[in-house]
Amino acid sequence: MSTNTTEPVLVADAGAVRTLTFNNPSRLNAFDAAGFRAFTKALDDAASNEAVAVVIVEGSGKAFSSGVDLRALAEPGTDNADFGDAFAPLIVALVEFPKPLIAAVHGAAVGIGLTMLLYCDVVYVADDARLRAPFTSLGTAPEAASSWLLPKVIGTQRAAELILSARWLSGVEAAAYGLATVAVPAEQVQARARESAEQIAANIGPAVFAAKRLLRHGWADEARAAVQREDDAARELIRELGSFARKFTTT
Repeated sequence: MSTNTTEPVLVADAGAVRTLTFNNPSRLNAFDAAGFRAFTKALDDAASNEAVAVVIVEGSGKAFSSGVDLRALAEPGTDNADFGDAFAPLIVALVEFPKPLIAAVHGAAVGIGLTMLLYCDVVYVADDARLRAPFTSLGTAPEAASSWLLPKVIGTQRAAELILSARWLSGVEAAAYGLATVAVPAEQVQARARESAEQIAANIGPAVFAAKRLLRHGWADEARAAVQREDDAARELIRELGSFARKFTTT
């Protein structure tokens, strides 16, 4: 196995299976702008590497990913626009990723930690994992086309409940809803993901990639349109919340 230890995403190859490990464990693998760029580059590199047949994404330490690094975003001197500039190409990379993408989820999967699962072809989740779409609790709009993808994957009413309430979802529920392929004990998640990846990699690559294209037919254009709607909604919310805050402070 060859390993590239460049942070914040570790890259390891085992035959035709490449594993991308989020490597910010002290912050539960939260993403800052550099993390988004590193993940995007890792996906692009895997997509263009003919030796890679399947990609696994997982998190180091106690979590899969707790989403955007809100502490980093709030630090003095942070350019908030830089987060958006780094985030947008990641969604493009996920939308266009041509090879099977498998997630091994343990601990917390929040925000982008949850929404990226909608782009994964197979998801193994720990039965005690905790997942959350926190957008309404943060005063922002859904992200990463989740307003379209989540209803498509788990159904409109379940998606509405999760997004509107921003409640926590267990790994067992995630599997029952269809957001994950299956829930297993936490100690088995990585092994199940690797077993599945090896089974896929043993098949004929062009046929596997063609099957993914067929299974995902029509998703890319719809996802891009949903991202645009979400971006527009997020900008409108910023204006509305700013107006509300000014009204509150002057009364």
